[in-house]
Amino acid sequence: MKKILSVFTVFSFLILQSQVISSSRWTDLFSYNNVLHIREDNGKLIAATENGILFYTPKTGELTKLSKANGLHEVKISAFDYNPETKTGLVGYVNGTMDVIKPDGITYVVDIPLATGYTGSKKINHISITGNRAVVSVNYGVSIFDLEKKEFGDTSFFISNGVYIPAIESVIKDNTVYAVTASAVKKHEINVTFPIYSSWSDAEVGSFNHIDIENNLIALAGTNQVLYGDGNSFSPIPQGFSAIKDVTVTPQNILVTDAETAFSFSRTGAAAGTLEAKENLNSSWISDGKIYAATEHSGIFDSGLKSYKPDGPYNNQSYKIFLKKDKMWVASGAYSGLYPSKLGYYYFDGKSWIYPDYFKLNPDNFSFNITDIAVNPADDTELFFTNSLQKNPEKGIFRMKNDKFVKLYNEPHISYIRVPINVEYDENNELFSTKLWHEFNANGWGVNISLQHYDKVTDTFVDYPKIHSNQVQNLLLNDGIAYIASPDELGGSMVLYKYNRTASVNDDKSKLLLAENGIPTGAVCSAIDKTGDLWIGTASGLKILRNPAAAIDELKPKAEPVIIVQNGIAEELFRDSKILNITVDSGNFKWISIEEGGVYYLSPNGERTVEHFTRGNSPLPVDNITDIQIDESAGEVFFVSREGIVSYKGNLSNVTENFGNVIVYPNPVVQANYKGNVKIKGLAERTNIRITDAGGNLVHQAVARGGYYEWDLTNRGKRVASGIYFVLMTNADGTDKATAKIAVVN
Repeated sequence: MKKILSVFTVFSFLILQSQVISSSRWTDLFSYNNVLHIREDNGKLIAATENGILFYTPKTGELTKLSKANGLHEVKISAFDYNPETKTGLVGYVNGTMDVIKPDGITYVVDIPLATGYTGSKKINHISITGNRAVVSVNYGVSIFDLEKKEFGDTSFFISNGVYIPAIESVIKDNTVYAVTASAVKKHEINVTFPIYSSWSDAEVGSFNHIDIENNLIALAGTNQVLYGDGNSFSPIPQGFSAIKDVTVTPQNILVTDAETAFSFSRTGAAAGTLEAKENLNSSWISDGKIYAATEHSGIFDSGLKSYKPDGPYNNQSYKIFLKKDKMWVASGAYSGLYPSKLGYYYFDGKSWIYPDYFKLNPDNFSFNITDIAVNPADDTELFFTNSLQKNPEKGIFRMKNDKFVKLYNEPHISYIRVPINVEYDENNELFSTKLWHEFNANGWGVNISLQHYDKVTDTFVDYPKIHSNQVQNLLLNDGIAYIASPDELGGSMVLYKYNRTASVNDDKSKLLLAENGIPTGAVCSAIDKTGDLWIGTASGLKILRNPAAAIDELKPKAEPVIIVQNGIAEELFRDSKILNITVDSGNFKWISIEEGGVYYLSPNGERTVEHFTRGNSPLPVDNITDIQIDESAGEVFFVSREGIVSYKGNLSNVTENFGNVIVYPNPVVQANYKGNVKIKGLAERTNIRITDAGGNLVHQAVARGGYYEWDLTNRGKRVASGIYFVLMTNADGTDKATAKIAVVN
């Protein structure tokens, strides 16, 4: 099966005219740091990275990119080659599919020949184009791909004594394929016996990892040696290497990429130049006599070690993000704890992406599995993050200031282990955390949930009473109540803890929602919508708890499912599906991610699906989206996954051009009871807002998008005085108006 995407600005235009492929709605926030291969066309470098392709023209400095957000069909690129004569590129992916990029569009190829009974990895190991044919190397052999017909021809499955032999890399010379295997370079003419592996012969015996060809010159590379020749005989390059990463043959040179150095040789093996990168390399290229290195962490390096790449996160590994105005922080860990990586966090400061030296250099040699980040609302140079590892001294809550380590809050005890999971600021800028207590008692090790509050005076985290015997995954704070999702798949559990913002815990209240309360399996996530209802995502469906603040005092509060009608039959929405994330937009519409099911955009009551995005019908890199965050001011939704971040700009809700039922809350605003922003909903799609005092003096003005706005009750940085304030609103073209009053009591 093939899917063809016709793009209005095609690959060849990028090469010949330097035009940018763009999308009006989708944008990728992928990392382009890890460059795998570099090719060239007419002075323009074409480089394949993990999740996309970058184009760099040294003479003009122009830099563009191509990804799943604007043309490609997949992420996790594993192989790439390009033929400048036919303007054709071939991209291979880890999942075994390919993209053929030609002047007439991009074709998605999913029907790669597969050996009968083979169940191993389908990853494309290597691609080499010669003319209009390409040889594709996989873990079960090689296949010949016709670039004109866009279909596979001859295939050889490398099976010896019932065992599949991987083809590491392969090339075509004349009409003969040379394939690198673990023990030898095998060769065979493309003829009727090509599919029969036993008919292949040895071109060169030995341990090799890489092969390349250009103008009938073949180069082979092992770990520390390079051979070159015509395929019948080979000569060594008289230089030793330490850990060869790649060998590349260009029309004039043989390039050998060692661990941190790129070497250039003439086609007769004479030394011609070096580039010492002082960091890990993947491959290299030479253009206009200059060496360019494909680095693992810095994009393309030139001989002066200047980096060329589209700006983006340090790495694609992402789990959760924190947004503040035009800034973004990315936590790279995972709740499951399966991905400790030392990566830490990376962030966008409003102008560029930054990866703190604290993680690059990592002087304490810690492992980091950051599951949550809380940026100080009053000072975004300060943040706290949780390092959720059950090890000392790495585990704990870290405090950072200007990207420098300030303090680690942990408690290394023998009798119990405390592992922080979440950190979150409430509407009064008070910081809270959840953690697990792994305690040893007479019955062995037990697990408990605890809520903590950060005491600024003592610079410590103070424990609230242990509130549940189980795991914890997600923390939500709203109006003095902590909603703690506890993924106990045996007996439900959503914890509601009212902390009352007082010094004593004696007036605190809590409620544990179990199966009898409508939470049949573990709670994974939650969100409060614009009407104050609690939407709960569980391991087997979606539930809604009406008026959750009152539920703490109820004897048996009950969460309800969303019932939809399909084909005349009523059924429960997302029944038996694991909910990964719930986010509410300004129009009270819901963004919900489902395990292996992508993202749904639902109407406010959940009964109607407005959009359903999956990796198959959208640029989502995978179907497991771990976090969804919304920048209301820009009308942009960010989708976070283990394979990278993409964003979507569209109508965040079905807000119309005119005003709906305009509601201001809370109102009146009594400072002693509430210190958050005043919220206004029911606005037009684009609303011009002017707020005046009783005397008609302007104290605030703004433009709201998406039907929702928040005012922080300030005028020129200072809180307004007690009194009545008038909100004067008009829609975009002035054809509809609305007014409201806000009472402020300081």
